[in-house]
Amino acid sequence: MKDIQSLESWSVVKNGGPIAIAGPCSAESEEQLMETCRQIKDSIDITMLRAGIWKPRTRPGSFEGIGEEGLKWFANVKKELNMPITTEVANAQHVELALKYGVDVLWIGARSTVNPFTIQEIADALKGVKDVPVMIKNPINPDVALWRGAIERIYGAGVRQIAGIHRGFSSFEKTKYRNIPMWKLAIALKTEIPNLPLICDPSHIGGTRDLILPVSQKAIDLDFDGLMIETHRDPDNAWSDASQQVTPARLAEILNEVKIKKSSTDAEEVNSKLDTLRSKIDRLDNELLDVLGQRMEVVGEIGDYKRDNNLTVFQAGRWIDIFQNRPEQAAKLGLSKNFMEQLFKLVHDESIRLQTAVVNTEKA
Repeated sequence: MKDIQSLESWSVVKNGGPIAIAGPCSAESEEQLMETCRQIKDSIDITMLRAGIWKPRTRPGSFEGIGEEGLKWFANVKKELNMPITTEVANAQHVELALKYGVDVLWIGARSTVNPFTIQEIADALKGVKDVPVMIKNPINPDVALWRGAIERIYGAGVRQIAGIHRGFSSFEKTKYRNIPMWKLAIALKTEIPNLPLICDPSHIGGTRDLILPVSQKAIDLDFDGLMIETHRDPDNAWSDASQQVTPARLAEILNEVKIKKSSTDAEEVNSKLDTLRSKIDRLDNELLDVLGQRMEVVGEIGDYKRDNNLTVFQAGRWIDIFQNRPEQAAKLGLSKNFMEQLFKLVHDESIRLQTAVVNTEKA
């Protein structure tokens, strides 16, 4: 979809700086929702309030949200506190009801993003709807194409105010995160759609309160456009995702502690110095590419020799030598061992590909 670059600024965002979205994971009662949102507004200036009305749960029997009644409560919150509100929608009926009760911004959850049929149903329900921004969370599995596809479907419905929400990715790997950040995938999406606002959901990435601040800071350091943080008046007794919610007071501390950084500056001296350093990087990159080119030429010669002497392309001993020695040598230069392991694995994979092509080509 070539014209996806023509996204518009959000109509609900009036102030500059990062967007801040906060509110309970779930609307549990009218009093709980109103009191939580009131405490948030009294604690710190944010962009909009969030609350889950429908909650997709992994197993039946869990609390799956209040439903339409919660939208009535949320509408009262919006009126009394004079704040924009946002909630998750997972089907056409949710879209219809959310708009009926004046929800200002809709978001689509990770479990929905993973299913193109669900996204298309939501997109069809949004046709003809103007000035209602839609935020789209990354799919549960690490798939940038699936995330972009969801954005394109919503864009195809005529929605021009769209943002992505990075909430991390599920994995069988045991880490300190509930959902592994995989920041490079969010950056890949931003590279493909540069004018797409990106919001980070540190609550779902971290899964615990103590990780919300460092994840938030990482997102801001990577030039994300905002944060969505689950906030509850009594997190320990929340009906869903208790461990990843914070009090309004703690929310204020987190947002005040996050160091906001600029993505650019008008200071001539700073820009001049950056230009000089970037020129050095460009020259070094060119040298690096030249060296890689020369290396692959030698790889081709090795392929010729292996073909002529009936040798296998892959030789385990040689690979073990490269995999162990190169990162150790790099570590002595202050380079990350993990980075070098990944780098040389890529170089080795490309070498195997080139040698395979050579070995399977008749000698001229």
